[in-house]
Amino acid sequence: MWNLGQKSVASRLLIGSARYDSPAAMTQSIRASGAEVVTVSLRRQNPDSRSGEQFWELINELGLHVLPNTAGCKTVKEAITTAHMAREIFGTNWIKLELVGDDYTLQPDPISLVETTKILIDEDFEVFPYTTEDLIIAQRLVEAGCSTVMPWASPIGSGQGLLNDYLLRTMRARLPETNLIVDAGIRTPSDAAKVMELGFDGVLVNSAIALARDPVAMGEAFGEAIAAGRKGYEAGLMQKRETASPSTPTLGTPFWHQENS
Repeated sequence: MWNLGQKSVASRLLIGSARYDSPAAMTQSIRASGAEVVTVSLRRQNPDSRSGEQFWELINELGLHVLPNTAGCKTVKEAITTAHMAREIFGTNWIKLELVGDDYTLQPDPISLVETTKILIDEDFEVFPYTTEDLIIAQRLVEAGCSTVMPWASPIGSGQGLLNDYLLRTMRARLPETNLIVDAGIRTPSDAAKVMELGFDGVLVNSAIALARDPVAMGEAFGEAIAAGRKGYEAGLMQKRETASPSTPTLGTPFWHQENS
């Protein structure tokens, strides 16, 4: 089991609920993935509308941990208001904090992110901040009280995969006690497996599953890839070598030559 905040979950895949062709595709994909945490956005789905009510019913029927997010928020005030709405609607103090700093790249605003994080933690929220792979910002978020930080692999929805695994590896090494969940930019199950092999605690995936030709199969593939990557990390990956090394332990002649001589 994996301790995420004050809860324990088995799956290290967190899954988004946006961009699916239909409600059925969403629910089937989420179930197939084995994810136990689903993210939802209040700003992109009005809970006061009829369609909003139907959406919430579907999410509740899944029986998963809900991680509301502040997607689309651009100011500290917007994010705080959205977080309070989410706590009231879902009865959770979890909030995935997103603050857009640039409309083109959707890169998070690091200054407002840290400021908002401090305010929400003081108001008894458990904040899951979405940030870039910048180590200093991640450290400031941890100092503010975050037990989980969510760095991107690349810009959200871009499908670029891991653009800077050096910085991600550095963040992992420098924040060994922090839950680090890679969020955004993941395109393939192999991207997710590589993240887990680097020692990250989890991966959040949305577009790569929702926009696949078969999102149900893709959800299952991501669940399997993340489990395999984590198992590989825990087993201990072999070190890279600059030169070839024979896999046959017998020195000199091949073992089959010895057996036949």
